[in-house]
Amino acid sequence: MTSPQAGAVRIGAVVLPEYEWPQTREIWKELEELGLHHAWSFDHHSWRTLSELPWYDPLGVLSAVATVTERIRLGTLVSTPNFRHPAVLAKQVMTIDQLSGGRFVFGVGAGAPGSDARLLGDRGLTPAQRADRFTEFVDLSDELLRNQVTTYQGEYFTTVDARMVPGCVHQPRVPFAVAAAGPRGMGLAARYGQWWVTIGDAGQPGVRSEKESWQLLARQLTRLAETCEKSGREFSEIGRLVNVSRVVNSPYSSPERFVDIVGRCRDLGFTDVVVNHPRVDGVFSGSRPDFLRAASAALSTFQP
Repeated sequence: MTSPQAGAVRIGAVVLPEYEWPQTREIWKELEELGLHHAWSFDHHSWRTLSELPWYDPLGVLSAVATVTERIRLGTLVSTPNFRHPAVLAKQVMTIDQLSGGRFVFGVGAGAPGSDARLLGDRGLTPAQRADRFTEFVDLSDELLRNQVTTYQGEYFTTVDARMVPGCVHQPRVPFAVAAAGPRGMGLAARYGQWWVTIGDAGQPGVRSEKESWQLLARQLTRLAETCEKSGREFSEIGRLVNVSRVVNSPYSSPERFVDIVGRCRDLGFTDVVVNHPRVDGVFSGSRPDFLRAASAALSTFQP
């Protein structure tokens, strides 16, 4: 992955895995034709207020999307150890990378308490234990996706002779996008990530005022830069991605507003900005024409 040119920002979208295939195909092909650089899916078994509504397996959806698109990068925002085992997940990631011709980005996060954590029997992990589990999750995922045979024994995950043949198209493995807000997670991003991902206040996304949200994002970027310096990683080598739909309200209510938001993100030091694709109602609801106009304006303004 190369960083965008000075003044440029890569623009992307998040599409929830809730639509039947004909509509899913139409949405993703439209995003590619629009010129977006990347598009993503939430990787949850079910999600918050939408738990009683249709919700398909995100990795299955991305596998299908990979076969009807040609250019746009696609990935998870984010896969977690709440209900994904690295050995099984890595095989799925390798397969999508093959289907997409090397366009897949593996977004990973620690996983928060909630329905995903309870799905397989909640062990009641403390924040420190979730951080330990996430470290194992990323360590093992890196080994699996780099090697054709992996055996691993950890506290949270074990795998014996896990086979990954033929391996990833993107070598030495698919890019990782590591979501992190705390020091340990940022350490993983600095060590393994081709991107670092934030939604601002992960505990209460979208609750803070816009002023507080921008201040928080600036502090997070400073923390990431300090973490990179301590780890010997060049800050410029890692993409910095923010989902602004989790940070501010109505980000694309007008083209001017979205261009201003992307510009502020760029000025803070972000290389990539994503926004949730509009839903008809409820969370992330919005106007499709407004979304298309705003995305087009941002693409023409910040084109790499």
